[in-house]
Amino acid sequence: MFEGIQFLNKELFWLLLLLPLAILWYVLKHKKQTAELKISSLKGFKTTNSWLPKVKHLLFVFRLIALALLITAIARPQTVDVSTRTKTTKGIDIVMAIDVSASMLAKDLSPNRLEALKKVAAEFIKGRPNDRIGLVEYAGESFTKTPITSDKSIVLRSLADIKYNTIIEGGTAIGMGLATSVNRLKDSKASSKVIILLTDGVNNSGFIDPKIASELALEYDIKTYTIGIGTNGTALTPVSILSNGNFQYARAQVEIDEELLKEIAQVTGGKYFRATNNKKLEEIYSEINKLEKTEIEEFKFYNYEEKYRSLVLLAGALLLLELLLRFTFFRSFV
Repeated sequence: MFEGIQFLNKELFWLLLLLPLAILWYVLKHKKQTAELKISSLKGFKTTNSWLPKVKHLLFVFRLIALALLITAIARPQTVDVSTRTKTTKGIDIVMAIDVSASMLAKDLSPNRLEALKKVAAEFIKGRPNDRIGLVEYAGESFTKTPITSDKSIVLRSLADIKYNTIIEGGTAIGMGLATSVNRLKDSKASSKVIILLTDGVNNSGFIDPKIASELALEYDIKTYTIGIGTNGTALTPVSILSNGNFQYARAQVEIDEELLKEIAQVTGGKYFRATNNKKLEEIYSEINKLEKTEIEEFKFYNYEEKYRSLVLLAGALLLLELLLRFTFFRSFV
């Protein structure tokens, strides 16, 4: 009966303790009012309505139930229907600049750096439902894979399609990747603009200096988080292409221009991270996710419906029934 119902004045249920006191009072009163008469035979008494004295206690039961219903009613039972509406008050536009050079196929992360990044980045994108996200690829040159969009399905499909190819000029043009990302965000009206730039090497190609690109990011108030991906020491890295088109792997020294990445992050108000394994990469994206919080305003609407009326009516009906029975059928016994 009370599923989904809350009580506004729950403390009034202490009044239910009156019920056992009322029962005790009724029992004691009944004993005092009952006289004992010893006779040798009952043959001279009529027993036509002998059941009435036995059920007269129902009148008291009705009164007890009515009292319990009234106590429940004044405890204010009510149902509440809650509807919620959310509104994004401060959205964030994010561009993820991803290094797709051949070295991203190194196997110091499982199964390789690029695939490990794609898996973690996909979870990051899924966790940003209220933000717009775009993708930039770069190696020796850079281009926009996906303009900033709120359609996460498009971004996730584009991310899944990212792979190493020989169409893009070889090398690592960090400045080009950063500049292309800035170009995608410079006209954004979002309250916060962020670039997440990931690389596993040093800037060795491209015609835009990374420091110039970072100054452009600063001018357009774009914060840049930089991530250096690769283990400390050596890693199994592609060094040449065999005649069958497959890569030949050999151990090579991992070289990341951490000083440059730290400078880019510092100039733009971001932060530098180093991902030496899969777990560390996950932790980095998790931290960025916490650092860049979208402000969401939530409105809750409450619709209360009182449920005490039916209880009062039922209690009144029981009291009325008790009065009718008391002054009709049980008039001679009460």
